[in-house]
Amino acid sequence: WIDDVHYVTVTVNNLNNFIDHNKELFLFSEKEQKKYSLSVHDIINESTVQLELAEEFPIGEELTLRWGEMAIPVYPRAVVRTPWFDARFSAMEMSFGATCTMESTTFSVWAPTAASMKLYLDNESYKLNRNAKGVWCLEVKGDWHGCPYEYEATINGTTKRVNDPYAKGMLANSEKGVVVDLSRTDQMEKEEHRPSLRNLQDAIIYELHVRDASIQQESGILNRGKFLGLAEGETATQNGFSTGLSYLKEFGCTHVQLLPINDFARVDECQPEKQYNWGYDPLYFQVPEGSYSVLPDRPIARINELKTMIQAFHQEGISVILDVVFNHVFNMEDSPFEKLVPGYYFRYLPNGQLSNGTGVGNDLASERRMVRKFILDTIDFLLDEYHIDGFRFDLMGALDIETMQQIEERCQKEEIPIMLLGEGWDLPTAIPAEIKAASYNASRLPGIRFFNDQFRDSIKGNLFDQQDRGFINGDGRFIERMPQLMSGSAFEEYGNPFVSDVNQTINYVECHDNHTLWDRLMLTNQHADVSQRKKMHQLATGIVLLSQGVPFIHAGQEWFRSKHGEENSYISDDRINQLDWNKREQEAENIDFIKSLITLRKEYDLFRMTSKQEIRRRFHIIEAPAPVFGFTLLGDQEDFTIYINPTGNKFDLRLPSSGKWKIAVTNNPNKHSEQTEINGEYSVIDAYELVVFQKIRKPGATGVAVQGSTVSVP
Repeated sequence: WIDDVHYVTVTVNNLNNFIDHNKELFLFSEKEQKKYSLSVHDIINESTVQLELAEEFPIGEELTLRWGEMAIPVYPRAVVRTPWFDARFSAMEMSFGATCTMESTTFSVWAPTAASMKLYLDNESYKLNRNAKGVWCLEVKGDWHGCPYEYEATINGTTKRVNDPYAKGMLANSEKGVVVDLSRTDQMEKEEHRPSLRNLQDAIIYELHVRDASIQQESGILNRGKFLGLAEGETATQNGFSTGLSYLKEFGCTHVQLLPINDFARVDECQPEKQYNWGYDPLYFQVPEGSYSVLPDRPIARINELKTMIQAFHQEGISVILDVVFNHVFNMEDSPFEKLVPGYYFRYLPNGQLSNGTGVGNDLASERRMVRKFILDTIDFLLDEYHIDGFRFDLMGALDIETMQQIEERCQKEEIPIMLLGEGWDLPTAIPAEIKAASYNASRLPGIRFFNDQFRDSIKGNLFDQQDRGFINGDGRFIERMPQLMSGSAFEEYGNPFVSDVNQTINYVECHDNHTLWDRLMLTNQHADVSQRKKMHQLATGIVLLSQGVPFIHAGQEWFRSKHGEENSYISDDRINQLDWNKREQEAENIDFIKSLITLRKEYDLFRMTSKQEIRRRFHIIEAPAPVFGFTLLGDQEDFTIYINPTGNKFDLRLPSSGKWKIAVTNNPNKHSEQTEINGEYSVIDAYELVVFQKIRKPGATGVAVQGSTVSVP
């Protein structure tokens, strides 16, 4: 095995018989018919010897080690993971995949260690030509749009068929790649029709799974579980309650974050009803998932259907974030990456074992040049061809900082701001801590937002302890963290968060992973009655929407979504995962409460501040009977005072100043209907109530006086 640019490692049964210094030792290239002299560098053990070559090893040729009468094939191994290989065969400037026009198609694939490469196009074979960078290319005359293709590569003595990792279209169930002339697919509308928040701090993200959103019959959607289902307008339940895209428009989110929609494993695309998957088993990163298409056996159709869905969101003013999984592949051995350049695309430990920081068997080596290029090329393609508005990076802490910085640099070239966010968990993958795109390195990635797990765990309890409680379900536990959490970490003295920039925190209490908040409350507060648990739930979602930073809502969270206690539903059936539109009807009142918070957040930029300095000037903690948490936001024209009571008791409140305060939002519907204005300084907060008081400033009033922990307002 070639393990370095000058060394080959040989393992034999009997090393003593093998080593005969009187016999000629050399490496022979079949292609060049050339001998390369070798010498013994080190005898590692009784069966392993390391040989040295003065020259660089010829890569991509059939090599044989000759030692006397013995002839042993020699193949590249760890050499593909050396800096020399990365630099020597870097082809960053080249384009890959099948570039199709009506006159011809150019095929280009990177495989430096391949000894030969053929193209099989519509069942006809063509020999490709290799350049010095290990790129195999061929231009085939004619119009090949819609035709299937694959490669046949001879690597390490084995000849295999392999699909193109840069394929833009696939036959059903990833059987073969398909040539696509993208100019002959549906074209997206011009940029002026693309929704845009000039300040991404104004975003409200709604996480959604394509199939979950419309698979239930009660959704009233025709193309259930499909891209086109989310493109349908004016859909509703039998009782007239909006569903699908119509509901999302009414709800008020600015961004929909879709779980992976690229080609993934474990679902038969022709019979998708038989399996279910979240989509975190990636196969082909630039191909739409066939199970979401009404015509999975027609590669161009699924491209057009995905574009139709994205455009439908855009026409309703909703931006689209894609969940992308660049940290692993479903099955390393069967992936085109491993077949084309064995050992290159994945991380290894020093002992030669695969790195498994992701927990799924393999870690993509994003820090290597051609892996990084593939990731950047995919981002570029999705931006250009599908007009994607943002990317959520799964297990981002397993990626390297430079790759993420280059992604951010590419996204800055777009005419609209692109939302970038990810999971900054510190994973035990085989790269140094200082280059991981983890939360503790957030300061080096200022344009990227991070899921705030401290926020999540402080509100509802530690994720990994199912009985642990937080502020809303533990009678105000962690109240000392609330100033830091709700101020977007402007007050760091209350904690030491990894993410200490308000422009980088994604605030959430629930997502597709783990228990839904409702199911969590069923575990932690099983003795509470249903109405109490609903109130706790309202507090949690309310805190998300009233905190500084970007709020993140899991689909159905606003109507107490349950997965029937299933903690990890990634391959569970539709009964577990589907959005229950019947419950959407039953919980219309709670949805209205969440919508009122969204409306408040959108209307007043006090809830969307962008700097620590501004937050410290306008955000002030006020006295409240513990463990009620209270704070006030001081605006130029109006002030807001928010109280959150995480207990089953009532408390008297003293508002921070006298005057006329109106109740802007509360989760106590009786109070809102009975008493919309407070004259003076005193009020009452009920059990598990969240209440927002608003006060309009007197005309001409200027200045704010802050005294201690209470606030007086002119």
